[in-house]
Amino acid sequence: MSRVASVRLRRIFDSRGKETVEAVVGLVDGAEATAGAPSGASTGTHEVQAFPAGGVTEVLGPLAPSIRSALLAPGEVDQAGFDARLHALDGTPNFARIGGNTATALSLAFALAEARAHGQLLAERLRRPGLPPAYPAIAGNCMNGGRHAIGGPEFQEFLAFSVAPDPADAVPVALAVHHAVGEALHRKLPTYALGRGDEGGWVAPLSNGEALELFVAACAEVRDRWKLPVHPGLDLAASEFYRDGRYVYRDRSLDPEAQIAYVAELVDRYGIRYLEDPLEQEAFGDFATLTKAVGAKTLVIGDDLYTTRTERLRRGIEGRSSNAILIKVNQVGTVTDTLATVDLARAHGLATVTSHRSGDLPEGWLAHLAVATGAAGLKCGLLGGERVAKLNELLRVAAATGAPPE
Repeated sequence: MSRVASVRLRRIFDSRGKETVEAVVGLVDGAEATAGAPSGASTGTHEVQAFPAGGVTEVLGPLAPSIRSALLAPGEVDQAGFDARLHALDGTPNFARIGGNTATALSLAFALAEARAHGQLLAERLRRPGLPPAYPAIAGNCMNGGRHAIGGPEFQEFLAFSVAPDPADAVPVALAVHHAVGEALHRKLPTYALGRGDEGGWVAPLSNGEALELFVAACAEVRDRWKLPVHPGLDLAASEFYRDGRYVYRDRSLDPEAQIAYVAELVDRYGIRYLEDPLEQEAFGDFATLTKAVGAKTLVIGDDLYTTRTERLRRGIEGRSSNAILIKVNQVGTVTDTLATVDLARAHGLATVTSHRSGDLPEGWLAHLAVATGAAGLKCGLLGGERVAKLNELLRVAAATGAPPE
């Protein structure tokens, strides 16, 4: 329990150069911490509202006095109490008044300040009860498409799923796949000016099939060279190309049954071990059909399907829609709400994957959250300061906690 002594908000900019909010929370005992809120581009319909209608300007102007007054109220609070103050202040179901990003920055800053006050790592402070010592696999973004890279494949992300239990192995192996993809693209397109997308993955004018063939070969090359496990993963972000009941690609248009068959065939042919948002965000039943078909072979992960909300997850649990859920703090707005979703998932046997956002910041708290919640994966980009910050922080957490690899 802590008493809040000071709250400050400021305008900062994310990795896309778009404005967001940073919060500084100080406690009476002198501990103080800073956290910023990332922002997504491919966002689920059911995420909380990032900012009020007036954007960051409204947060820092008309809303700032009421935010400070609510959070500086007398009495000590724990994380749940602090986040309850945020909900009471906002008074809407989706943080429409102060913005989910504002709540996220404040909630995280309080969590970090409390950890500092108790001489703990954030990973230790938030650690879920009964977790065995372990670290997440790396789900590293190597190639971008979809909303993150116009002109590339329609699949949004091609992810190196590096599952060595020790981050000292998993991190460099994932990076090695990224480098191998870049080398293969330069060989395939020697005169093309290659670029990288929002999350640091390579962008090239390839079809989904061409990109998959190249990416899977890069994973195999690194796996053979390093003698460590790394598998191809995909985030289709299928809601982005779902139109009028069909999945509309450049070269085909599939009804839901055909989309399920198509994705299942990709899992079998290419050894996909990480499969995120293969169907649109309301397709709970179709997700269940696909999970029944391929769930023994791969993580079937709901992101837009759940948006880190317990009420959405309960529906998925009842229908056995997936075997995993993506976790993003700013989809739901507070650390407490995020942990409630994690605990619900774990109680029903679903794996969790802790994820960055496409518009991110060079902060390391995400790695702590992944370790604290026993996440099966830490999803992030592999190049760029805001992405590497998560990988380097995971290495620091592993060195500090010293849990032996299995």
